Amino acid sequence: MNLIVREEYLAALKEGQREYKELTAAGKTPYPAVLDELLPNLGGMTVQELPCQEIPVDRIVGTRTAGRISALSAGFLPLLSEETEFAMKWMALCEAHLSDTGIRDAIACYEYLGSFYVQEGNKRVSVLKHFGNTRILSEIRRVMPEKSDEPRIRAYYEFVDFHRATGSYDIQFSKPGEYAKLLAALEKKPGDIWPEEERRRFASRYHYFREAFMALGGQKKDLRPEDALLLWLRVYPYEQLGSMTKKELKDSLLGLWQDVQVTAAEAETIALRTAPPEAEEKSLLTKLVSPAPKRLNVGMIYQQDEEISTWTRGHAEGAAHLAEALGEQVTVREYRHADTPELAESLLDQAVEEGAELVFTTTPPLLGPTLKAAVKWPKVRFLNCSAGTNLSSVRSYYCRIYEGKFITGLIAGAMAKNDLIGYVASYPILGVPASINAFSLGARMTNPRARILLEWSCMEGNAVQKLIDRGARVISNRDVPVPNAHYMGLGEYGTYLIDAAGRLSPLASPCWMWGKLYENLVRAVLSGSYDQKKAPEAINYWWGMDSGVIDVQMTELVPEGIRTLAASLMDQIKAGTLLPFRRELIDQDGTVKNDGSRDLTSLELLTMDYLSDAVEGAIPAYGELLPMSRGLVRELGLHREDLPVEK
Repeated sequence: MNLIVREEYLAALKEGQREYKELTAAGKTPYPAVLDELLPNLGGMTVQELPCQEIPVDRIVGTRTAGRISALSAGFLPLLSEETEFAMKWMALCEAHLSDTGIRDAIACYEYLGSFYVQEGNKRVSVLKHFGNTRILSEIRRVMPEKSDEPRIRAYYEFVDFHRATGSYDIQFSKPGEYAKLLAALEKKPGDIWPEEERRRFASRYHYFREAFMALGGQKKDLRPEDALLLWLRVYPYEQLGSMTKKELKDSLLGLWQDVQVTAAEAETIALRTAPPEAEEKSLLTKLVSPAPKRLNVGMIYQQDEEISTWTRGHAEGAAHLAEALGEQVTVREYRHADTPELAESLLDQAVEEGAELVFTTTPPLLGPTLKAAVKWPKVRFLNCSAGTNLSSVRSYYCRIYEGKFITGLIAGAMAKNDLIGYVASYPILGVPASINAFSLGARMTNPRARILLEWSCMEGNAVQKLIDRGARVISNRDVPVPNAHYMGLGEYGTYLIDAAGRLSPLASPCWMWGKLYENLVRAVLSGSYDQKKAPEAINYWWGMDSGVIDVQMTELVPEGIRTLAASLMDQIKAGTLLPFRRELIDQDGTVKNDGSRDLTSLELLTMDYLSDAVEGAIPAYGELLPMSRGLVRELGLHREDLPVEK
């Protein structure tokens, strides 16, 4: 063997021994994984023969059998001394690789869940890995796992479809639904077979993106470049990836880096803040380094306007309350009709250019444009009215409306003479099942025989009429958008009685106190407590009665005893001595979700996706929704990862 080849082997051997020592010290196996050990029943599994193709070298993680694995480190680097037969064969392959001939023979691999296990060609893999080759030609046998509801298995079956269309092994999502989102961002239809030119273009652009990702140290933080790409495509168009310089791409990714870290984490890492942040005493040094502003310019971005949308009216009245409550400490500017992503982006830019330092976007569909603005204007604070978001640069805010529903439920239970209570639900999104179930728990408190008849306003037909036809004479409809009793007299809001003639008599309704929420958040910024966080995290404000952002209005038709009980229980909720869900809760399948000995966590309540056994009705499937309702459900749906993504 020539001297160059020997030196290459010794260099690879040194790296392999180093990797061996590091993995051993960390308590990890220092050798390649073995597929036969991972799948003892491999012989009984479905195996598909795939066409010979190039595969990513970094997806090769093991061998088919355990024979001779002690010759290689986990990263397929040599471990045996240069006098061994293994070393001689390795160096012969190395010499071939360095010659004009090169290594041409394909290896043979088994693929399982997107990773490769070498059956033939271990030393070829070792040589090519040592020289930094990123791809290697391989004959592939794909081992198909048994289908199940496990997210990783569902995601893999989605990968199989993606690979069939694109030929790409580079993108390996671990959560279902991500491939559909990627295809939508690329403006491709699921199932379309990509032409060879498009496959090469995508592979080249993804490699370009991955290089920028690696340059920022993503692999050292257990982050995945494909997850980062999916987030990046929410801000930048795919075609822009082909025109950016390396520095521009790296800078664009750096602007999203905190969000990349947060979105890679599990949902449990969302920081749900259930009460306004308290101002902390700061040292003089802290005040000098990060002084709180003495006054603040606030921008409010609305979809539609007050004349069209009662939701917008509630937020606009909240903005008026904010301006009145804080006086000269705040300037509030309002921007209406952010009705398309393009209009929203334009209004967000206008708000910042006109001096906004804190911007509220008041509907969930504005989250995407808000993220783009947050990347573009990193010194501005952005919040979106939504729940369950996992972004660091955009915080979310919402209200625990289920507390108000618990109170109106107990009123409805007391007033339902035939034990039938109708409930009109809005959308199958985060937080809505908690409201339905809280209402049922309140109703059962005053009427153990109460049955909640459920209909949805986001489906075909008149939900109220359906409930009347089912026998309901007490119905809970949508909540009052602002603290104004006028709305309850309109017959479209709150809980009301229906007499034999079909006349509506209002009883009570939860109401949103957006002004108090905006006041609390702005005061937090002015005190400096808003910006206190130690690491990137997805902060979701989810406030309730104890923060003054949810109230319940009652009319004189509620008997005095029930009104007194409701007021007393509201005081207890505000004081934290009454927790609506600290009681027995059984779902429609008979499963005990809570035996009454504990309260459910905020995340359990926010992500609740089942209904109480007191409820007669179901959570609608995506295909049953009115088209106009689907956008919101895609943003905040209970199972967003399962929903089809539309362009």
